[in-house]
Amino acid sequence: MEGATPDSLLALHDAGYREVLARLGPGVVVDVGCGIGAETERLAAPDRFVIGADYSTETVRLASSTYANRAADDGPLHFVASDGAVLGLRSGSVDYVVSSHIIEHFVNPALHAIELARVLRPDGTALVITPNAPADFENPFHVYLFEPEHLVSLLSLFFDDVTCFGIDGDDVLKADFAARRASGERLLKLDPLDLRKRMPHRTYVWAYERVLPLTYKVLGRGSSGIGSGIDASHFYLRDDVQPDTPVLFAVARKPRIETP
Repeated sequence: MEGATPDSLLALHDAGYREVLARLGPGVVVDVGCGIGAETERLAAPDRFVIGADYSTETVRLASSTYANRAADDGPLHFVASDGAVLGLRSGSVDYVVSSHIIEHFVNPALHAIELARVLRPDGTALVITPNAPADFENPFHVYLFEPEHLVSLLSLFFDDVTCFGIDGDDVLKADFAARRASGERLLKLDPLDLRKRMPHRTYVWAYERVLPLTYKVLGRGSSGIGSGIDASHFYLRDDVQPDTPVLFAVARKPRIETP
């Protein structure tokens, strides 16, 4: 969120949705894990029916109220509370489904991939964005990380046509990521016995959610990456994913799930 999340991470999400937008046509679009709806709203167009789905009912209420007064000619935009592994949508009813930084949160990501395929029409497309495992920094919310071949392998179980790109950054972006990684590694040295990994995962998440905002305040805006001015223009798409490429962008077509 603006003012609380490093600019480079906001830009990373913006760049991902930029690539999504470049591949959208008319029809029904579902954005799974829409959060407060800022990126979902970008997908709206007069020839699209856009649905933002999020697990958090509180977040969905906020998104719905934020965009309640949009002009009708901007295109339909609705928000629903729904589980990313059990979407409340009819099989074969969606033209495009977006999964941005969601699949890494599933202990069993196949459940999410199956659901993406299930809701799509036979000619539908899933657009999946997730961190590149070698480049990701420790995050207790990320419980299942992918390298390119692993993501392609999983999606190919449920789609006939899968291509995986990388969303990479320029030297300015890489320097920002390196500086924040160095700061994080210094903080991790305060836990030399790796006690965080021995405590229950829910406890670790609880502590992480409360300590991280305080850490940003202590580090100051410069060290935290807030106010750096980095935006989506610092990211570009590449075919050959490198170990330090921050994000994977998979395009999956021709779902295999049989629909009644």
